[in-house]
Amino acid sequence: MGHWYLIHTKIRQEQLALQNLERQGFECYLPQIQAEKLSRGALAVVLEPLFPRYLFIRLGSGQDGQSWAPIRSTTGVNRLVAFGNVPAKVGDELVDAIRAQTTGPDGLRRQFEPGQAVLVTEGPFAGLEAVYHGSDGESRVMVLLNILSKTVELSLVPTGVRKAN
Repeated sequence: MGHWYLIHTKIRQEQLALQNLERQGFECYLPQIQAEKLSRGALAVVLEPLFPRYLFIRLGSGQDGQSWAPIRSTTGVNRLVAFGNVPAKVGDELVDAIRAQTTGPDGLRRQFEPGQAVLVTEGPFAGLEAVYHGSDGESRVMVLLNILSKTVELSLVPTGVRKAN
């Protein structure tokens, strides 16, 4: 059955390394999570690696260092993570736990979280602090702004706010 090991990939080449390793017949796992990103002024949901530059590979227990040479020369792969010259094993329990966490319905990493302090950066309220309330599903964000001791809900483009310090 083998053990899980960790591959360190080249920058933003996790998918390329995964495809090339799988094409060679290796069993691999690249944990990914949905994340909100600003794209052309709107919030878009994209898949991104949970651990940038890392993916898991299962290798048979009879494998020796010589048989790992194709891994090191695979496009997208930087190196096999090792302590000294000994490749670092990763427990099955850890990989199973990561799989369970990344496949659930709550796996969305948001640009802003409800209740988070944000700073309005555009429009007539630029420079004022507000509280992120949510998104309206129309590529706009909803914030709560305190004006004259009254809370007002305001709809803005996502680029019109940023996380407050």
